[in-house]
Amino acid sequence: MKSSVSRAVMAASVTVALGLTAACGSDKGDGGDSGAGGAKASQKPAAENAGAKKPAVLTTADLEKAALTEGDLKGYKVEKMSAADMPSQTVPADPAACQPLADMFMFASRPAAEARIGRTMTGPDELDATVISFALLAHEQAGAEKVMAGLRTATKKCTAYEHADSKYRDVAALPAPKAGDDAVSYKVVGLIEGQKTPMSFTVVRSGSTVAAFYSINLLKPKKFGVPTEIVEAQVKKLEKAPK
Repeated sequence: MKSSVSRAVMAASVTVALGLTAACGSDKGDGGDSGAGGAKASQKPAAENAGAKKPAVLTTADLEKAALTEGDLKGYKVEKMSAADMPSQTVPADPAACQPLADMFMFASRPAAEARIGRTMTGPDELDATVISFALLAHEQAGAEKVMAGLRTATKKCTAYEHADSKYRDVAALPAPKAGDDAVSYKVVGLIEGQKTPMSFTVVRSGSTVAAFYSINLLKPKKFGVPTEIVEAQVKKLEKAPK
C-alpha cells in the first residue's frame, strides 16, 4: 500500500510541478547533491585557442541517443517527457532578474534551444518520493554560455519571484558539481499543494549542450537535491555525443 501511495505521489508531483506554467507555448525542438551556501563553479573557456573546433549543435536525434535510459543507472526507471510537459514559450517573471530561473523551471531558456528532450526518473527505493526530471538543450556555443551566465547571475540577484500565478521564495545558490565545462546549482522554495516545497536544480554545460536536472520530494520537503551519480552519468554520456 505504501509503495502504491508513494508512486502515486511522485506521479502527482511531476504533474503539479511541471503544470504550474502550462499556459506556455511550444518549442523549436521536441519535447544537486545539495548543501547550503553559495556556489562557485569553475567555467572553462569555450576554446583553448582560436583554432579550436567549434562544437556542433546536436539534433533532437543526437539528444535522444545521448540521454540516460533504463539500464544506464541500476534500479532507476526512466520515462520520456512529452512536448506538452516542456513548453518553451516563456512567460514574464516578476522581477525580471529572476527570468532565467523561471524559464529553467520548464526546461526553457533564452536564447531558446535548437532542440530539447526531457526525461523523468524514479529511483530503486519504492518508498522514496523523490522525483527527478532532466532535459538536454542543444544550443550554439554562445547561446549555451549565455544560458549558464544568466542562471548564475540570477542566483545572485534574485531572492523571490512570481511567475504564471505562482510564487517562489528563498532562492539560493548551492555548491555546483565539478562536471562538464560549467555548472550551476541552486534551490527554490515553491508553494505546491499547500505546502512549502524546496526544489533543487543543477545545470551543466558540456560543449554547446546544456543538461538541466530538477529534483523534488513532496513527502519529505527537507530531503531534496539532485543525486551526483545521475548528473555524472548523464554528463559522461553526453560527452560521447557527436561534436
